[in-house]
Amino acid sequence: MGYTEAPEEFWRQFISAMPPRTAKCAVVRADGSPLVAPVWVDLDGDDIVFMTSADTVKGKALLRDPRVSLCFDDERPPFSFCTIAGTVTLSTDPEELRAWATRIGGRYMGADVAASYGERNSQPPMMVVRVTPTKVTAKIDVAL
Repeated sequence: MGYTEAPEEFWRQFISAMPPRTAKCAVVRADGSPLVAPVWVDLDGDDIVFMTSADTVKGKALLRDPRVSLCFDDERPPFSFCTIAGTVTLSTDPEELRAWATRIGGRYMGADVAASYGERNSQPPMMVVRVTPTKVTAKIDVAL
């Protein structure tokens, strides 16, 4: 068994694929224990963008510590994945909230409901989370 090292551009294509994959977002809680939660994402250049509430465990963790890891996987044989470690910047700018909530909602739920997701997910205490990758690991055909 083995795998193929993914070319540099693979991770962007993998994250952008349709239908969209959810990312599994890993953060560290205040007590030091790990938390993994699914998030909807989109790309902005090399940055991965998602949204969360400042009131959630994930939001509180990101406000306290800007380090994050994301994992995307293809659960179909022969299996592929990419993991991204990075640091985040957070925004509560109303225009940015609405724009990203609409874009991400439309990506996962369809253009016909994008505006309603934009409205619902752009209200406080929501935050735009922008992940700048510091390390990318991607593998193709893990089971071959």
